[in-house]
Amino acid sequence: MTPSFADLGVPSFISDALAARGITHPFEIQAATVADGLAGRDVCGRAPTGSGKTIAFGVPLVATTERAAPGRPHALVLAPTRELADQITAELRSFSGRLRVDAVYGGVGYGKQVSALRRGVDILVACPGRLEDLIQRGDVSLDAVDNVVLDEADRMADMGFLPVVRRLLDQTADDRRTMLFSATLDGDVAKLTRDYQRDPVRHEVGDETPDVTSAEHRFVMVDRLERNAIVAETVNEAWPSIVFTRTRHGADRLARQMTKLGFAASPIHGGLSQNARNRALDAFTDGKVHALIATDVAARGIHVDGVASVVHYDPPEDHKTYIHRSGRTARAGAGGLVVSLVQPDQRSDYRKIQRKVGLDEALDDRRSADEPEVVQASVPTLAGVDKPKPQPRSKNGKGGKNGNRNRNRKNQNGQNRNGESRNDRNRNGESRQRRDDRQGESSERSGDRRPSNQGGRNERPHGGKGGGQNRNRNRNRNNRNANSSRSR
Repeated sequence: MTPSFADLGVPSFISDALAARGITHPFEIQAATVADGLAGRDVCGRAPTGSGKTIAFGVPLVATTERAAPGRPHALVLAPTRELADQITAELRSFSGRLRVDAVYGGVGYGKQVSALRRGVDILVACPGRLEDLIQRGDVSLDAVDNVVLDEADRMADMGFLPVVRRLLDQTADDRRTMLFSATLDGDVAKLTRDYQRDPVRHEVGDETPDVTSAEHRFVMVDRLERNAIVAETVNEAWPSIVFTRTRHGADRLARQMTKLGFAASPIHGGLSQNARNRALDAFTDGKVHALIATDVAARGIHVDGVASVVHYDPPEDHKTYIHRSGRTARAGAGGLVVSLVQPDQRSDYRKIQRKVGLDEALDDRRSADEPEVVQASVPTLAGVDKPKPQPRSKNGKGGKNGNRNRNRKNQNGQNRNGESRNDRNRNGESRQRRDDRQGESSERSGDRRPSNQGGRNERPHGGKGGGQNRNRNRNRNNRNANSSRSR
């Protein structure tokens, strides 16, 4: 018989709050770890994503944490992504009683986070990069932290956060209690356990990697330009869908193209503000979006049930990434569809992935077949989401009023203010968007740090206001010199 939370020794104010949400009996990982956590032991837990780890570490954390002074929290939860930090914060607040729980992460301003720290935070949920920034600014100190949780430690290792995590742990109290939860406990995670936990009790629940074989897997050979048609066909067949791209620019572009085909699509990646990422995720969770177009790093914090299909628009980095992506569908016994778009030069890489994952599906070659027909009328209608309306087109193919307005502006201005033609600008340098695309996901891997300064004072374009003022000054100075010469 499964024990209740009260049987595990959970304080009544926590068990009552959980019961009010319909949570009366613990999941397997919770039943295994809560009692040890309440006893103050270091816990090392392995459990797959979506198994209830937040309550497993959250209950002992709330039960054993005391009120803290401003800027000196007593408990710390480290998470790899902004979305996961938000989810942990919301979960803990639901049963935290009088304890103050707040999150800090990059992609948003410092103001609200600093104000919360000054008021006092008892349990601080943080992404490593932003927390280190706040420490360097003097807004928070970890010397009073005696309760630490490392959530999804394997993901933090994959994203390169472990050096920062080690620096942060070194700043906490010497007698702290450390709970670590991860989908895998080998490699760098094992080193972290050895260096920062004292005689931890180890609990392992579920498979070490998600079982993705329960989903239907399709490998479709396509040319590069045919991929959008297959994505539309897949989303039309099974939505909501998560479509994985390699870069931020690719996610934005595909979202626009899907919208033109009549689907509700939203991109989510580290280049978006946190508010924009939250809006996209909320719309997807609420069923208002057919497809979420995501990069790998941003998607690590997405935990949504009921995903009908996953599309590998760009190939995964390796078989582990394939499993991680594909594991977003066919969860909790439900069915799901996984479609991989294989370009001719990627065939051998996908064969290796198939062997390591244990799949033997044949490759469906669509290169010689007719392009799948996408019928917009067959796209399901979503409540509260209007299909995009096509913009009026002018005779030369330019976009309606905006096109005319842009042409008039060009006629009025003639050349660019700095005297360069469009071709000159193209020869002189790349656009900012192309530079971002070339950088790929490198900056997103530290996406919880403050955003880079793009378009700041030192990056003012030559045609900007400052440049115009300088030219006017030079023109006036030349006129004065000319008049002076005439008067002489």
